[in-house]
Amino acid sequence: MKMHRRVLIRRYIVVPILALAMTITLSSCALWKSWFGSESEIKIVKPVPCPVEMPPSPDHPFKEVNLDTPASAVVNPTLYVIKGERRLLVVDNDVLVRDYRIGLGPRTFGDKHYQGDGRTPEGEFFVCVKNPHSKFYKSLGLSYPGPQHAERALLSGAINLDEYRHIITANTHKTRPPWNTSLGGAIFIHGGGAHEDWTEGCVALYDRAMDELFKIVPVGTPVRILP
Repeated sequence: MKMHRRVLIRRYIVVPILALAMTITLSSCALWKSWFGSESEIKIVKPVPCPVEMPPSPDHPFKEVNLDTPASAVVNPTLYVIKGERRLLVVDNDVLVRDYRIGLGPRTFGDKHYQGDGRTPEGEFFVCVKNPHSKFYKSLGLSYPGPQHAERALLSGAINLDEYRHIITANTHKTRPPWNTSLGGAIFIHGGGAHEDWTEGCVALYDRAMDELFKIVPVGTPVRILP
């Protein structure tokens, strides 16, 4: 009787379960192959981590990173100064090619409003002068004050209409704006060290980095300074 029960269990329970399991396995393998191909065709692609985080900018200033790009190969640079992270990025045709440490003025928070406030300005600028014999090694002069600063100052009465017009004209013709208004000026990217925030509102690099940047950047290069 017991033997007969075992035969029935094996025939009607165990065997069907094994058959069903084999069917599922085979169908799963077939489904896998139909979706992904054979095992030899499957390639595991590991994501390549970006060595530098994307700057906090809505237009995402770079799509690729190649910090080994020769300085001589950089043809269309744009500079991004990230004040909060103390970084200066050089982006060439959507490729991040350099990432430098920087020092700023002592009052690092907020935009520049007037001469002597110790702040590094924020906004859209361009390199308007180059000085190979700067007081602080080498320097790239920025087009501060720009139109946004001039408009704000005119509305508040900090500058007059003639000063406003001179600033707007300089920006239009890509020349140096007046640096003798109440807004201040002479904001440079220069050497001297990035070990701390020691400038009067300029952007400071280590001299070796400044050597390279001075070669890369022509007059007219766009510069965007972010908080």
